Amino acid sequence: MRNIVAFGEIFLLDSQVVDTSTNGAHKVSIQLGLTIVPGNISKGEFVAQKEKNRKIRAVLAGGLVLGIGAAVTLAAWSDSEFAKGTFGAGHFNMQGSLNGTAFSDHPVGTPAQLAFPLDKLSPTETVAAPYVLRLDKDTTNDATVQVVSANGEGSAEAKLSYGIVQVESYGACSPTATGTQLVQAGTALDAVTDAQTFELRKPAPEAAPGDPGADVFLCIQVKAASDLDQNTTAVGTWGFLGESKP
Repeated sequence: MRNIVAFGEIFLLDSQVVDTSTNGAHKVSIQLGLTIVPGNISKGEFVAQKEKNRKIRAVLAGGLVLGIGAAVTLAAWSDSEFAKGTFGAGHFNMQGSLNGTAFSDHPVGTPAQLAFPLDKLSPTETVAAPYVLRLDKDTTNDATVQVVSANGEGSAEAKLSYGIVQVESYGACSPTATGTQLVQAGTALDAVTDAQTFELRKPAPEAAPGDPGADVFLCIQVKAASDLDQNTTAVGTWGFLGESKP
């Protein structure tokens, strides 16, 4: 290749002779290149600038390759955590007692038989029977309790009314006992009107193993009307609903 360069002018002419011989025939071509050069630049300055530009292009090309390589090799770390819980339901059981000592369950169909002297009632007389409720030893929640049903049947039903009072002890129940009125006296034997709730407590944390919750003493008072007929009978059944508290 032969370069013809004119400095101090406005152009630079490069020429290159290329041998393109084929099949024994010789062909020669001349390739010319024209580079515009400022008229006020010397040959040395031009060559130096050309070399500087070549190096800049080489660095940029290298930087481009390195940048691409970095983009490919970058990675992100990741990690995970998991947690689980095991759940079990608590226990809830309300029991009743006729004597304040022996407690058991009395579901629908097998109610506890209260000790009313119903065979000796006379007009306007009031009789009473105690009933004790508590939560058993394994119960895990306190309870709210309410009288939710009252059923009466028999020939004397319409002549009897009742009321329920919460008293301090088993022995405190009597026809004239007073306390927290859960059902108002004078309520028809087959009705529940404005019944109040009361609380049952689960076994205390400091209680000995096997101890139940605290006893609640109820006094059911039944009164005969002034026109109670002789030789008539009636049966009254009361239902108590206990609901566990959170």
